[in-house]
This record gives sequence, C-alpha cells and structure tokens, in this order.
Amino acid sequence: MEAAATRHPLLRTQLLAWLLVPLFALLTANTFVSYWVALNFSQRAHDRTLVEIAREVSLYLRGANGGLALDMPQEARRVLLVDPVDRIHYEVTTADGRRIDGEPIRPAYDEAAGQRMPQVLYDGIIAGEPVRIVELQHEPDLATGRGGAVVRVAETKVKRNELTREILLSVVLPQVLLIVLACIVVWIGVVRGLAPLQRLQRAVASRSDRDHSPVATDNVPGEVSPLLQSINELLARLDRVLTLESRFVSDAAHQLKTPMAALKTQFEVALRETDPQRMRESLQQIYPRLERLSRLVSQLLSLARNEPDAVRAVTLAPLDLNALALDVAMGWVPEALKRHIDLGFEDAGRPVMVSGDAVRLRELLDNLLDNAVRYSRDGGRITVHVSATPPAVDVNDDGPSIPPEERLRVFERFHRLLGSGQDGSGLGLAIAQEIARLHRGQITLRDDTTDGIGNTFSVLLPPAPPA
Repeated sequence: MEAAATRHPLLRTQLLAWLLVPLFALLTANTFVSYWVALNFSQRAHDRTLVEIAREVSLYLRGANGGLALDMPQEARRVLLVDPVDRIHYEVTTADGRRIDGEPIRPAYDEAAGQRMPQVLYDGIIAGEPVRIVELQHEPDLATGRGGAVVRVAETKVKRNELTREILLSVVLPQVLLIVLACIVVWIGVVRGLAPLQRLQRAVASRSDRDHSPVATDNVPGEVSPLLQSINELLARLDRVLTLESRFVSDAAHQLKTPMAALKTQFEVALRETDPQRMRESLQQIYPRLERLSRLVSQLLSLARNEPDAVRAVTLAPLDLNALALDVAMGWVPEALKRHIDLGFEDAGRPVMVSGDAVRLRELLDNLLDNAVRYSRDGGRITVHVSATPPAVDVNDDGPSIPPEERLRVFERFHRLLGSGQDGSGLGLAIAQEIARLHRGQITLRDDTTDGIGNTFSVLLPPAPPA
C-alpha cells in the first residue's frame, strides 16, 4: 500500500498533461472571446439595419399646426415592417408620450428623465420575446408645423443569434479541429520521443546481474545521456568493487586452503596421541603454523583495506616522516637482535614533513623492515635512511640481491623468490606498494649493488603543502 501511495505519475502522463491541458484551456478562452466578438459583430450589423428602418419610418411623419400623424402607405409598411424571420414592432408617439401609431414599446427613458439622446439602442422584451429597440427623438419642425415626435422600432433577435452562431462556428470549428490535430501530433510526438527510454528500460531490465558492462548510449536523448553516464560510472565502480571482492575471496581461499589442511592434519595426529608428552610436542608444532596463518589473514585484510579502488578517500595530515621512521625502526630492534642484525637509523637532520596517514605509512615501513629482517643473513646489517629533498625513506639490507628479472615482480601479490628458504605469504611488498599509491607516492627497488649483496627499497612521498 505504501509503494502504491508513493508511486509517481509516468513521465508520459506528465508531459501530455503539461501540453494538452494548456491547449484545451486556450481553446476554451478563445471560444469565449470568439463568441463575444461574433455577438458584437452581429449586434452592430443588425443595429444599423434597425436604425435605417426607424429613419425610413420617420420620413412618413406628417403634421400641421403642431399636430402629428404617420402617413405610411401599406406597401411601405410591408417593405419596412414585415420580415420573413423576425417580428418587427413600431411605435410613434408625441414628445409628451401620446401614442400616434403602432403598439406599446418600453421607452429608453422614463418620464422624469432629463435631456434625452436623439438616438438610443437598447434591449427589451415584447410578448415574452427578447427584442432590440431603437429610439429616435425628433424635434418639432417649424417649417411644416409638425410637433415633436418619438419613433421606436423593435426587432426580435432570431437573425442576430443565427449570425452569431454562424460566425462562432466558422471561427471555433477550425480551431477545434486544429486543437484535436495538435493533440494527436503531441501524443504521437511524446510517445515517439519517449520510445528510446522504454527501449532503455527493457534493455536494463533484461541485463544479467553479472553484466556490469556500460549501458549503450546510442539513440538516447541528450537529456538522458548525463544520467546514463552517471549510471555507467556507477556500474564501473561497482564492477571494480565486486572484482576486488571476488579477487580477495579467491586469494584468501587459495592461500588459506593449504595451511588449513596442514593444521587439520596436525590436529588429527595430536588427537590420536595417547602419550601426553608426544601430544604436547605435536601441539607445539601447530603453534608456529597458527602464527603464520594469523599473519596471512592479517595481511589479506590489510591488502583489501588498502586497495586504491576500494578506498574512497584517505585522510592525509602533515606528519614528520623522520620521527615516524625512527619510531618504526625502534620497534624492530628486538627482532633484529634475535638474529644479531645491526639495525641502524640515519635521520635527515631535521623534520621531514609529508602529507600522509600515519597508520598506513607505519604499516608500509613495517612490511619493508619485516622483509629486510626476514631475508637478511644472521649477523647482517640493515639501515633505515631518511632524506629530506625529496622526502624519502630507504631501507637497505645485506641479504642476497634480488635478480634484475625479479625486481618488478616482487611487488606482485603472492610472488615469492624461489630458493629463498623463508616462509612468507608474498603479500608484504604488495601491501607496501598499494599504500604508497594511496599517498600518490612511489616505491622502488633500487639497482645499486655491485657485489650481488644487498637490496635497497626506496619510498618516495610528496611533501606536505606549506602551512
């Protein structure tokens, strides 16, 4: 019920409403205006005829010594006062209102009215029918001795209404047909204009959930292209995230399968032992494997956490690279002492400010020092050197030099040098490289050995902007 209540109208319905409703409103307004124009035109045309009839009747007024009479022959009456469509009424009165001829017609002015107009047109009702009346005022004619007179002529409105309807139909009917045709054109235009969106909807609905390829933007309206571009960018980001997730699951399954099988075997052996001492020895052999398994899981999670495509943003803050490298190096002194390794530190002589994430940079240096301690010979030497221009950290060891053909591959995931004799996951340098990329930095294995002994990993970081 809530989904139905919040459902928005279709775009096609909205477009048709915005286009057709104003058209019909315009047609309605135009019909009223056309009716008013037609009515006024018909009124003026027939009013002229009515005035002419009243004037013609006035020509037959006769009088002498102030008297008044209408001397109109029957032939003239038939011509002027008989109409095949409308009924014509007339009245002739003296100036004081005494009827001389015709039938009673309501005057334009009451008896108390002051100055009157010589010609007045107005509406009235005779025998229950609406009529149009003209009233002509005639002043006394001193030359003939005719007194003042008032001539009123009334006509029913049949011809007027017919003319109004004819004018209205001749004007409005073409407009109605034009509006209907426009509605059909608008409907077809909206349907055809939205057809690409419907095809796009069907194309998206028929896609597999595993298909993250970009949606085709061919034959799509320009207004929809930005939306499709955003959708394609979202699909690309989603594809990267799912690829990273799939790769992480695949890597984790691949790397955890072997140690887990070995641990399972060790546990089965320990469980079959009945001698407590031998069971203890079996469990002691399991512990180092658990430690390696725990480190592998930790590195897998660290690698997933530092994927550039999986990290939206890294909060960078100014920090002293010199102090950070010294702190990390101090933490590795106990491990170095276990193998009698001389772990040295050479600072830059002053603070080296870079923009970085302290936790991630510490993890980067930890992986480099772990790699150096793991592969250096017993009684060897490791040196951590910090330089200021440009900001960089070098970790140098005196272990076996990595062959030139392997120097680029050491940063690949799970890549390990054959014959090194050390156990490891092959993820430490890959994690270090991802962290360097997150900081817009670079990590390289320098080729500066001449005797085949020693490796130098150099991390170059961008300097912090001025405060």
